[in-house]
Amino acid sequence: MEFQWDRDRIIIVASVILSLAAAYPILRVDWKRYGLLFILTGVIGNILCYIFIKLGFYSFPRVLFPHIIQMPFMVIMTVFPFIVLAGVRYSPAAWAWKIPFYWAVVHLGMTAETLARLNTKLIVYHSPWDFWTSYTWWWIFLLLFEWVGGIIIPAHLRRPLNINLFSYGKSVWAVFHFIVIVTIFLGGYYLGITL
Repeated sequence: MEFQWDRDRIIIVASVILSLAAAYPILRVDWKRYGLLFILTGVIGNILCYIFIKLGFYSFPRVLFPHIIQMPFMVIMTVFPFIVLAGVRYSPAAWAWKIPFYWAVVHLGMTAETLARLNTKLIVYHSPWDFWTSYTWWWIFLLLFEWVGGIIIPAHLRRPLNINLFSYGKSVWAVFHFIVIVTIFLGGYYLGITL
């Protein structure tokens, strides 16, 4: 079977390359600890994805090598670990501030997933899986690995955002509010066109 390039496969390859490039500076901080978290995230992500596929919750019509595996193995092995590494490295130290941090991360992730679902053949939901199920699993996955990351990565290897930056009018406050407000608006629009 001959491999053919198309837009969806270019998106997959670009996602893998960009995730590895963005994760590299974090991995360099401590290869063993951050590397363990990276691999653990990828392996558990792939196991969960495989279980959900077997349960018929969603499918991936377009993958890099469909004759080998019918799931986005490399995407799950790179993109999600990068998101987890960045979250563990930069999320604020106090859990009260981690929630707004991850709120923006989850909303960006769900926006990317929804755009992929609507405009590509990368992912298809099957009942009973839907937008809200996926949204819930993004939260579960990221908060679980934030907790696991807190066990694996000691505080001196993390660079948490200063909570003062989340104060009204500060840069992080503005960015996070922009992300959350725009994605909530897009979510409402998406809900409107699907009803």
